[in-house]
This record gives sequence, structure tokens and C-alpha cells, in this order.
Amino acid sequence: MTPERTPTGDGVDTPAPEADWTHRPERSNQAMLRLMTWISLRLGRRAGRVVLVGTAIYFLLFAPSARRASRDYLARVFGRPPSAAELFRHFFGFAATIHDRIYLLNERFDLFDIRVHGAELVTDLVARGEGVFLIGAHIGSFEVIRAVGRQQPGMRVAMLMYEENARKINAALAAINPAAQQDIIPLGRIDSMLRLRERLDDGALVGMLADRSVGPDSVEPVDFLGARAGFPAGPWRIAAMLKRPVILMVGLYRGGNRYDIHFERLADFGDATRANRGAAQRDAIARYAARLEHYARLAPYNWFNFFDFWQAAKRRDAA
Repeated sequence: MTPERTPTGDGVDTPAPEADWTHRPERSNQAMLRLMTWISLRLGRRAGRVVLVGTAIYFLLFAPSARRASRDYLARVFGRPPSAAELFRHFFGFAATIHDRIYLLNERFDLFDIRVHGAELVTDLVARGEGVFLIGAHIGSFEVIRAVGRQQPGMRVAMLMYEENARKINAALAAINPAAQQDIIPLGRIDSMLRLRERLDDGALVGMLADRSVGPDSVEPVDFLGARAGFPAGPWRIAAMLKRPVILMVGLYRGGNRYDIHFERLADFGDATRANRGAAQRDAIARYAARLEHYARLAPYNWFNFFDFWQAAKRRDAA
């Protein structure tokens, strides 16, 4: 596949700058995940959460780039510089959702108070056997959707992601619970679109995280928390090409054992044509960014992009 380019206001197409987050090393490994899983399942969630305090302190003291990103983001949300306690709370929220993934993947839904808003959007589509795109972001937990799936037996979710990300996800799943299978459609293969269409035609929900650009994917610059940020166009291009509806899914961690899951209809590309497809995609991205900003302000410690989220747009504007 050839790299896509993003149209600029002056008529010149420019490729999307490679995202800063792709260069960051993974801080976890399989041995640590297995150890954390063993501790958490044997000693219980309360005992496992004790480790989270140390994890948050570590990031606060020894991860300067993540600390700068957290400070920049929280300052945009609060309209003032955040305190050290607020930075700590941000890192703790991130660690808590990662830790809770252990229990969610092992189907310990009884440990959580999960409240679902707008579930009828999904259940109605599942009942009719209609395939739909489920768009998320690195905000809160996407894993809590398993709880919704348990309440809706006919619901099947496949994840669409780049092959390297798929490899990491599969390795993490194997470390946490080898029996927790994830239906993943890797992008970049010859049969990727064929497999994707088959899942949708079979009535599956296809999940995508649409807030980070990867590799040569083009980006659409839109306003987000007071500045221009680049959101990848690829997920929306795929949804428009396949003429499918798009539903936003956000699983917010609200502290303790509570999660709030929100479903919202974002776009429906059923009537998209070659002539209006580009405009429809840009409108959908703008709505997506606006709703992410809404939820970021509603639950500010749920934003888990610990890098300069606005840097790609800054480079592009400078160019």
C-alpha cells in the first residue's frame, strides 16, 4: 500500500509525521505481567492495587517525558498548571485500568460496578445482525466492553489494528489469560479488507482506536483542547469505503471499582459517495475529537496518551 497524504489548506498534500508515541519503548514485559496476574488473582484486587501506588510514584519521579505530557494535557483541561497530586492521580488512574484488565480478561465482572449508557445503540444493531464500527480511544478502558458482551450473548467484537500492535496485544493476552481469545484483524495484509468485510457482513462489531496515527497514515488536523491536533484519517476512510455506521465507545474509570461505559452514534456512511466521502470523513473526525474533549473534561484522569499529542500538528503547521 502506498502512503496516503493529507490535503492542506494551500493545496499541497503532505504525509503525516510519524507519531512520537511509536518510538517509546514498552515498559512492561511478559514475566512482569504474569507475576502481576498471579499476585492479583491469588491475593485479590485490594492487595494488587497496593502496587499501583508505587507504579504511579515511579512514573511521577522517573518518567520525565510522560510527566511533561501529563502536565501539558491537564493544564489544557483545567486551564491552569496541575499540582503534583493531580499528576499522581493521572498516573494512578492509568495504572488502575491496566491492573483491572487482569480481572476483566478473567471475567471477574462481579468485582466491578459497571454502568452502561446508550447500550440500546449496540444491542439493537446486534439483534438485527448488522455489522458496525466501534470507535474508541486511549481514554479509560476499552476492555470493559467485555462486560457488555456478557450481557448480550450474541455480540461479537473483532479488533482492527496494525500487525505489530496485534502481536503485542496477543502476547499480553497470553500472559494475563491464555484462554482470553481476541479476534484481531491485522491491517496491511492482502486479505485484510476481505476479512474485515466478512466480519461486518456476519454482524460483528469491529473495534478501532482512532486517536493515534501509525506509520504513513494520513491525519486530519482539528481543534482539540484549545489547539490543533492530528487525528488519523485511516479508520474513517475504511468505514466510509465499506459504508458502515460508526459508534463511539468510551469506558471511563470513575475511581474505586466503578466504570461508566458510554455509546454514541458518531456517523453513518451508508449514503457516502465518492464525491462526498472526503467531507463526510472530515466531519466525522471533527465530531469524534469534540466528543473526546467532552469526556476528557468529564473525567480528566482517563486520558492515557502520555506523549505530546499535539506535536505532529505543530510540525505540520510549521512546515
